[in-house]
Amino acid sequence: MIRKKSSFLTFCFSMIPGAGQMYMGFMKRGLSLMSLFAAVIFLSAWLNMGPILALIPIIWFYAFFDTHNLRSMPDDEFYAMEDEYVLLPDLSKEKAKLLQTKYRTAFAVVLIVVGVTILWNNMYDMIRFALPDYLSYALSYVGRYIPQLFVSVAIIALGIHLIRGKKRDLDALEKDQFLEDKGGIL
Repeated sequence: MIRKKSSFLTFCFSMIPGAGQMYMGFMKRGLSLMSLFAAVIFLSAWLNMGPILALIPIIWFYAFFDTHNLRSMPDDEFYAMEDEYVLLPDLSKEKAKLLQTKYRTAFAVVLIVVGVTILWNNMYDMIRFALPDYLSYALSYVGRYIPQLFVSVAIIALGIHLIRGKKRDLDALEKDQFLEDKGGIL
């Protein structure tokens, strides 16, 4: 059973994304926020893409205010609150299996690109001294910018996927409303 905790310690832990939620007993919620925060920092550093860091304050503020909103809930709501992951709420076994099969290929492609990038950079470091300067510089740029290009294309593809999904949802809603209106007339 989750219990409310000290206001002062809740405030202290809320300064670290996810730690406030974990302190109050919401481990899944806290772990997902902390992981998201660390993943954004890692990706930004690894890919040398500073603009990704714009997500850091958003995640921090969300985690901070989520902690304080949980703390200020009435006792009956607080005790009834379920611990869920932030990005994947209500992840039942059926939904987890669906996500596993649906996104398996995308996840595999990401792992392959990350592995190839790491291999490329390590191999480049071993052979760059044996290459002429112009070839060494060209390979260095390829190794640096290919992961950035991959992430950029992935972000664009995700945006297009989200827009298409929203359009499909709106079209389905419009169709349902049309059928309801037409059914009421007949």
